[in-house]
Amino acid sequence: MGGYGGRGRLGPAVAVAPGARVDRFEVFFDLVFVFSFFIITRATAVQISGTSLLRGMLVLAVLWWAWVIHSIVATRVRLGAGFVPVLMVLAMAALFCFALGLPQAFGNPHGGAAGPVVVALAYVVLRTAHVLLYLHAVRRDPEELRQLARLAPELVLSTFLLLAAALIPGQIDDPQWAAWVRDGLWATVVLLQYATGIISGTRNWTVPSAEHWTERYDFILIIALGESVISIGVGSNLLGQVPTWPAVVAAALGIFLTAALWWAHFDMIGPAARIALHAAQGRPRMTMARDGHAYLFLPMIAGIILFSLGAEGILDDIADPHTPFYGVASGQDVRLLYGGLICYLGGNMLFQLRTLRTLSWSRVGTVVVLAAGIPAAPHLPGLAALGLATGICVGLCVVEVLTMNEARQALHAMVFHERTTHEAHEAAWRARWHEDELDKAGAPEEPEDPARGGRCG
Repeated sequence: MGGYGGRGRLGPAVAVAPGARVDRFEVFFDLVFVFSFFIITRATAVQISGTSLLRGMLVLAVLWWAWVIHSIVATRVRLGAGFVPVLMVLAMAALFCFALGLPQAFGNPHGGAAGPVVVALAYVVLRTAHVLLYLHAVRRDPEELRQLARLAPELVLSTFLLLAAALIPGQIDDPQWAAWVRDGLWATVVLLQYATGIISGTRNWTVPSAEHWTERYDFILIIALGESVISIGVGSNLLGQVPTWPAVVAAALGIFLTAALWWAHFDMIGPAARIALHAAQGRPRMTMARDGHAYLFLPMIAGIILFSLGAEGILDDIADPHTPFYGVASGQDVRLLYGGLICYLGGNMLFQLRTLRTLSWSRVGTVVVLAAGIPAAPHLPGLAALGLATGICVGLCVVEVLTMNEARQALHAMVFHERTTHEAHEAAWRARWHEDELDKAGAPEEPEDPARGGRCG
């Protein structure tokens, strides 16, 4: 699996090198995952309640585990090389069907099992594609095969439980009991999956390219933030309305708030954690990758979804031409907005603590201020509540720039030096292409050997 050869016209799978980075096909695949995030947001927004939020988080946790497995497979084999994209397109189709069936997954238990069955079967196809590809990649490594065997019961039991959640509730007469059974089965799937990741450990698992691993998770976080912008814009009814200055101001505040969340991770924490993972070797690298990225990115993704639901509701009220812009914000929307921000920043703080073994007082203070704003903001106009949340998060970014300037500049200088050195090396390597062209232009043309074919290998 080390390179290209003569395995069919598409070529064999290619192993991930220590310095590998995310390829374009992986980003293409992630767009379908983020479409699932969008569907979760839209399905939850139809009728927001504690129950619908719980169900949305259950679906997100199951979906995120599939993405974690997907990212682990991508540490073994390049998803955009050889025959692998063909198999991954099949997985993408299954993931798309999984997303399309989500709105019916928690509907009336007696309303038909078609939607829940589609979700369960699509999930089986997605996970099976990952297992087959991983099995192919490690087929000559006994230790890796033993690690895969330890994970196999989770796949079998998860599949069984999701199918049971699709079929059993319809056989229960009491709708309330049927819903409880279905929700309980989904919760059991989540507990099973994340407990398996802890119990099976990181023995025999490696992350050959720390750059690829961190870049992959950074990309999915960026795409999720972009999805929140789309969700807020589409769900808040801003489209099709006559623009008003309160709506324009609210939309701008939504962008500033999203940008502040991006800054909170990618200005210092993300780059520093990437360096820390590069520096770690052996088992410490594995546990850091599992705990920091595979597990602690989940509350950040959940926080983005919750915050976008709250911002969507507030913007919807502000954009409504029949509602005065100074109307008091909905308490539910405020709790979602501020709670989502707390969830995101809390997850990011735990990520910082796990990867860097540090904790920023500025972030602790920000979370405390946001929590204090939950009972106060519902008494403010919607525009003021959104502006307050934006001011708090932008204020965090400003405070960290001012108080951590020396460390921040040193980190950015290190990252910039690394990047420019790498780019110079790439440019020098590519310069050989021009040298080859000059050599060919000056060399006499060789007669064609009829015994040589036109294909590689």
